[in-house]
Amino acid sequence: MINQPLRILIADNRSPIRQGLKALLSQQSQINVVGEAVNGREAALMAANLEPDVVLMDMQMPVMDGLEAVKQIKSQAPQIKIIALTLHSGYRAAALAAGVDTFLLKGCSADCLLDAVLERVPMNVGG
Repeated sequence: MINQPLRILIADNRSPIRQGLKALLSQQSQINVVGEAVNGREAALMAANLEPDVVLMDMQMPVMDGLEAVKQIKSQAPQIKIIALTLHSGYRAAALAAGVDTFLLKGCSADCLLDAVLERVPMNVGG
């Protein structure tokens, strides 16, 4: 993807978190936030329509949780990288089994998050 910014979809039911992530990511010239989803169903639909390179996915959301959304996205577009971004470390095993590429805890450093988005860290990082 030379000279094209990474296309990012943010999926989190909390507006302040979406806005904070968008503000952080939008500062990077190599990142373009293409959408924001408020639940898992919306994330799966938006991923199919927008074809992002990376999805930042909360695990606990209404309508459809992040685990089910990950399964749907990966079944339709396995090339999309999904980063689980959650408050609960207990989701790690289920998230990895569902198909997430990287697992981060909310509260990880901005550098850690950016490194994960830009694929500079290994899978299964705790934050």
